[in-house]
Amino acid sequence: MALISRKKPPVPIPPRFLDYLRRYDRHVELPIRYLDLGRYEQKTALYDSQGRDTLWSTLLYSQTDTDDLHEALRRAYATLKASGDERVMRHLFVERIDLCEYGNTFPYRVKIVNRFNENFDYFYLKRVDASRLLGLELEHLTAPSRINYLVDADTLIEEHIPGIPGEVFITDHLGSTYVNEIRLAKEFIKFNERCLVRLLGDMHKNNFVIEVTPDFDQTFYRIRAIDFDQQCYEGNLRVYQPQYHTENNPIIQLGMGRMTQETVVQYQNEERASMRYRIHSQKRQMEDLLQAILLAPLAPEEHLAQLRQSLAQHYEDPAFETARTMGMVLKRSLQTLFA
Repeated sequence: MALISRKKPPVPIPPRFLDYLRRYDRHVELPIRYLDLGRYEQKTALYDSQGRDTLWSTLLYSQTDTDDLHEALRRAYATLKASGDERVMRHLFVERIDLCEYGNTFPYRVKIVNRFNENFDYFYLKRVDASRLLGLELEHLTAPSRINYLVDADTLIEEHIPGIPGEVFITDHLGSTYVNEIRLAKEFIKFNERCLVRLLGDMHKNNFVIEVTPDFDQTFYRIRAIDFDQQCYEGNLRVYQPQYHTENNPIIQLGMGRMTQETVVQYQNEERASMRYRIHSQKRQMEDLLQAILLAPLAPEEHLAQLRQSLAQHYEDPAFETARTMGMVLKRSLQTLFA
């Protein structure tokens, strides 16, 4: 059963949060806007190597628009990856622009290719939304991997997060003899705890990827979120716990068969300790971020009331009940790491 029944409307960026983005070099002048990519003339469905519909469409533009857009996109990529050093774009070209009309964000994905060695990369253009930006910033500050993104007015550009899409991993890889099921289950427990503490919701199999790193005698996994729209928005506590998304059941069942309650608590505590160290190392920036969003209207009042009550019960901590905003709920949730 779906935990979210309706699409989330975009949340405007509060002025203090915008100041924060400027202070930490996230807000810059970009050579292209999200709306510029809406001038396409045709679109065709994009299929993967197995012939499955990817839910993305490849866009076709007039020749004049193509030349202008490709130049602007190359410059945007240089801004994202090299602080605007346009020397890196001389050997790059845009091979494809795709649009995803599944869900409510309608992101554009740009495939950019090195003409010398055919190596390629992706980046994304999306509409600006305060929830998404807060989610990206918390990912950068509290998760094991950093993430790069930039904002200008109504436009967000975001780097590609590499990994096997959760749905593809579950369909094509789970159950194979080469998958280390215990290590995968361990990583899912840590991912679940990370999402709960920083209040990132809707982490079903389509909204995360799995990084696979072979070592000399074993394989390591890392689950990384790729969708941040449901940051600090919903009232249902289970939205923030990937273990309750039925789409993730094949991975969850691995843990149920191989983990004791003591082991689960051990891995939860390990992840909480790791988050605590990350926050300590960037204490000033985290304080600035929380101050920037503390009074912001990030979610409807009924969502706030439901979530703070649920968290007060979950942690047996009545301090959650005094939170007047989602920012205050988030701050208290992060403070539980230090209790």
